[in-house]
Amino acid sequence: MSRLLLFVIVLALTASVHAEDSTEYDISLFSFDDHSIPWKSNLKLTMTPPKKHPNNPLIPIGKKGSCDEGGVQFYGSMIEHEGKFKLWYVALDDTVFKRAYAGLRVAYAESDDGIHWTKPNLGLVNYRGNTNNNLVAVDPPEACTIHMIVLHEADDPDPSRRFKMMMNVQTRLAERKQNVATSVAFYSADGLRWRGATKMEFQNGQIKDEYRTLPPVHFEQGGLFRWKGMYHLAGQQITPWVYQPDGKVAGRVMTTYRSPDLIHWQEAPAFGFMRGTAIGIPGKPAEDEEAHLPSSVWHRNNVLLGVYGIWRGGPEWKDRIIDLGLNISNNGIHFREPIRDYVLIKAGAVGEWDVGGLLQGQGFAHVGDETYIYYGAWDLTVAPKFPPRGGVGVVKMRRDGFGYLSRVNESAGAVFDTTTIHPKQKGIRLIANIDQANAGTPPIVELIDDQGKPIANYSGKYAAKLNRNGTRQKIIWPATNSTDIAIAKPFSIRVTLANDSNAHIYALYADQN
Repeated sequence: MSRLLLFVIVLALTASVHAEDSTEYDISLFSFDDHSIPWKSNLKLTMTPPKKHPNNPLIPIGKKGSCDEGGVQFYGSMIEHEGKFKLWYVALDDTVFKRAYAGLRVAYAESDDGIHWTKPNLGLVNYRGNTNNNLVAVDPPEACTIHMIVLHEADDPDPSRRFKMMMNVQTRLAERKQNVATSVAFYSADGLRWRGATKMEFQNGQIKDEYRTLPPVHFEQGGLFRWKGMYHLAGQQITPWVYQPDGKVAGRVMTTYRSPDLIHWQEAPAFGFMRGTAIGIPGKPAEDEEAHLPSSVWHRNNVLLGVYGIWRGGPEWKDRIIDLGLNISNNGIHFREPIRDYVLIKAGAVGEWDVGGLLQGQGFAHVGDETYIYYGAWDLTVAPKFPPRGGVGVVKMRRDGFGYLSRVNESAGAVFDTTTIHPKQKGIRLIANIDQANAGTPPIVELIDDQGKPIANYSGKYAAKLNRNGTRQKIIWPATNSTDIAIAKPFSIRVTLANDSNAHIYALYADQN
């Protein structure tokens, strides 16, 4: 049976098994998403970077003799589960990189509030003569990794597979006789005890080539998500594994592989995002402007938010730096920036814990009216040497406060129309994330049909007014004094700002009953 045919059969058997990742609302229409809000007049986008927490790093490097004395590397994940914040990271000890990825192990931390973290004594792994550590158990125990991503799928019918992890490991391709990075899957019932999803054997720190599940390529993973029934593994590749569209060589760019089950992977990747060498100039890896890594992903149901490394190259390590940028996707394949090279999180200054470069794990959360984004550090100024480094920190911002739309010309009004929304049933509701709504005339919200015509009872004298500030303001319709929209046909949202409105509109949301 061909690999392609096997892939199709597995897809048919598994496509409806798991629910996709979900967040609070069914549809998010962000101000910085020009696919969700494509039609605009007299409006400008203002991005609003988050602020670093003053107590960073919240998860520091371990003490001498601990499993993470060499570093806490947040090429990992943070999720909320059973009332706790749970975080997995790569623990480095003093043997790091002496043999493949030996010395890099998966460790665990937890928190009640997302700010104050502990490294619990799990008692699962014998490390240097005792089990008093926070290492998770991995089977086979020889598996070591430089990067891993954890998902939790509560509705998996097999409780032993509800936690899923993709682990980036090293292998040696038999045909090419070349060492490369690849990824393999693990399952767990509790996120602490993991077993390989397939048979695996390691030798000299590398998984044997015959147990590889990705195609025979070099691939460094960055983010994992499910989209339209398929798992997508985003990461970076470089020539000769990928080329620019016109055949020119490429530095590190984003590609994505997909699978129905984390085991059977499609041979052909999608080319998703690039910077630097994207302008058509063959660059020098590490010396050029690249994306490293692209991208950790926050699944927001209809849209994907990505955080990626803005690699600022240079001829020597001391000249290189990594800030973190923001990109977005509406199809699970192609990612783009709201503003080219926009810096979401800037690397720290000399003397700060995050000097020299940042790492993006897959860790995002809403806490009340704030958004938390977790990140790590990699001091490139001392690389490729590896003194104790890293930690996990957090930045905070207004809930979904990545950026807002406001008027450009202060003497004129403004308007925007959203993309078409297709209700699954009657009873859809709209919510606004808005500030300075009452500074001047409140913005007006109307519904229009697919011909751009106003819909009765939701326009004109029955339009809604955004006259209150907040991150989750329900939109109430005057005709019914209700939040429910009692129509089932497709519609778009039109928002009008008067010529004295100073409103800042961050996002609109739609939610079904």
